[in-house]
Amino acid sequence: MLHYLFFFNKTKQSQSSPPFFFSFSNPDFYKPLGSLTNLHKIGFTASGRYFWSNSSERLMVSLGTQGVVFLLAIVSLATCAQYSEARVKPENGVKSMVYLSPKITLHPGSVSNKTYYDIEFPKGHIAVKSFNAEVVDEAGNPVSLQQTYVHHWVAVRYYQRTGVKDDRIIAGNAGLCDHGRSQFFGMGSETRKTSTYVPDPYGIEVGNPLNVPAGYEEKWMFDIHAIDTRGAVDAIGCNECRCDLYNVTKDKDGLPLRPNYVGGLHCCYDGTQCKVKNGFKSVERNVYFKYTVKWVDWSDSVVPVKVFIFDVTDTWQDTGIHNCLFEYDVEKSATNNYTNVRKSSVSFPTAGDVIYGFAQQYIGGIGSALYGEDGSVICASKPIYGKGKDIGDEAGYIVGMSTCYPKPGSVKIAKGETVTLESYYSSKKRHTGVLGLFYILVAESS
Repeated sequence: MLHYLFFFNKTKQSQSSPPFFFSFSNPDFYKPLGSLTNLHKIGFTASGRYFWSNSSERLMVSLGTQGVVFLLAIVSLATCAQYSEARVKPENGVKSMVYLSPKITLHPGSVSNKTYYDIEFPKGHIAVKSFNAEVVDEAGNPVSLQQTYVHHWVAVRYYQRTGVKDDRIIAGNAGLCDHGRSQFFGMGSETRKTSTYVPDPYGIEVGNPLNVPAGYEEKWMFDIHAIDTRGAVDAIGCNECRCDLYNVTKDKDGLPLRPNYVGGLHCCYDGTQCKVKNGFKSVERNVYFKYTVKWVDWSDSVVPVKVFIFDVTDTWQDTGIHNCLFEYDVEKSATNNYTNVRKSSVSFPTAGDVIYGFAQQYIGGIGSALYGEDGSVICASKPIYGKGKDIGDEAGYIVGMSTCYPKPGSVKIAKGETVTLESYYSSKKRHTGVLGLFYILVAESS
């Protein structure tokens, strides 16, 4: 068990702020259990994780019977500014918290695609206002997409039976796929420059105790898919999960790939290796998924919105079943028309106002649009491609997606209305394992 000795200076603590402690039951997580007052930042866990605060006190940490001693350091305020503060920061009624995922260990060409249960997330009955994220290194510095490509990440809510590890119920979004696509939040390489803010008076309701089954707790999990392309022979090919670059002939379950399967998720699963240049030095590194959640406490003044995700591979129009295939290939055009269009139509299950929307695409995407039954545009979203070498502007990578914020009440969807999603990709070259998603937030009609 870990033991902690806190040494405070004589600065008087705010009477409104209880002491702050850490829990290290999992050495790859920090778990703030109270509010932060005058405790300064600190040192490392066994896995190299950092912890910090906002003043210049000292902290001593010792390991009991394990006999391991941590080297402790006082970190200057300037250094701390690179990291998230382990406390809630309210601003105009909106609270904010920055968290880190467990460490993700990578080496050149490697793939990490793991599920992390019971991630840190704000507690209580709240309305989420935004969920922003990026990949950082051990020093808290942002990592370039040219080194670590974020193929995708999703945050999924679930209910965990108290005291039973493997008894979970997925408490997903409002639809539409019958299996999968249950996330509330999720993106890929476009994470840094895609707005996620939910405008007032709206919010995504979570933590309502009335919705949690008896004997269960509400929790959150991540699925994070990262590809290390340092030294890659073909970085874009690695990101598109081309099977020849991974030398893969079987999927993660050991089953042979389809004869015509040339690229996609079945070739870049956790532990696979993309081809790197001969002689390139393999240096292992640890990165983290840093995510910032903003929220307000739930009240009658908040108008709830529901999360809907459209998938252009949804087969509903042909089968009457929301069987989402998740990915598809774009073949190189044999003509001078270099725009590949894929369409999918569904019947919308409820009625309401569209408050926000954006599309998700991979490299090669040139835009997407959601249409109402009368052909009117509900929302159109285009990728933002980087043009340079700076982090957040990596040339050739989608670094953001445009978003829609319709004036409340101006864009409506009727219950049972046929809604069509169109996803556009460039077909000047072949693209494997692409996707076409569209997220919208809807305030249901009363």
